[in-house]
Amino acid sequence: MPDSLPSELDRDLTCAALVDPTESATIHVVVRRDGVLAGGPVAELVFNRLEPSVTWQPLVADGSFVTAKTVIARATGSLRSLLIGERTVLNFLMHLSGVATQTRKFVETVAGTQAVILDTRKTLPGWRELEKYAVRCGGGTNHRMGLHDGVLIKDNHLAAWVRHGGDSTIADAVRQAQTVSASGIAIEVEVDTLDQLRDALAGGPDIVLLDNMNSPTLREAVRLRNEIAPSVRLEASGGITLANVREIAESGVDRISIGALTHSA
Repeated sequence: MPDSLPSELDRDLTCAALVDPTESATIHVVVRRDGVLAGGPVAELVFNRLEPSVTWQPLVADGSFVTAKTVIARATGSLRSLLIGERTVLNFLMHLSGVATQTRKFVETVAGTQAVILDTRKTLPGWRELEKYAVRCGGGTNHRMGLHDGVLIKDNHLAAWVRHGGDSTIADAVRQAQTVSASGIAIEVEVDTLDQLRDALAGGPDIVLLDNMNSPTLREAVRLRNEIAPSVRLEASGGITLANVREIAESGVDRISIGALTHSA
């Protein structure tokens, strides 16, 4: 939960002035538009941090598709605490449900293909775990959580490595990463062209990220992978929208990573 939360709930001058602290009430959380729910447990944590005596009763599980006017939860407790916490609770529910709903749209659009929809590290500061949770609620799959749990070799890493005396091929960079990475850590490398893909496949990475390739190029990339290193997974990324994701999935790639799942929800 974002670190700013305690200050957000610390003191509400309006409620302190106008709301009787002894009065109790029950509130209902009602959906305004169709979508996929995410954030119920976070809402409960907000109220519990504010006032442990507030009870949160979820009526719909996270990950469920809900229609407008559905009551998804109710909370009972001090009216003052409910009013202080309501905006923060709604902020969490709206944003996380937006991420889940956006993800579900992509997942449903590629249904029937082998492609898996993934998020990226393009998340709001302090929100990464929550946003990645929302992606899972929407049926998506999480990419690495941070820099510590996966190797992703990008062009800047390659340039820095060569500058300090490393061999110039992508395959050699992959092999170098394999020598220093812990067992079970996936090695992924980004390429921009088919020539770079051939180079990368020679190094035996776990995954190759195909950056901003159009559908014909992606299909050729899949053909090369099948010919040279069938066990390597291919991930398409860059410029992916609901309008083109189906075509990209039908190219035969295994994974499609989309920053917009989190940064545009």
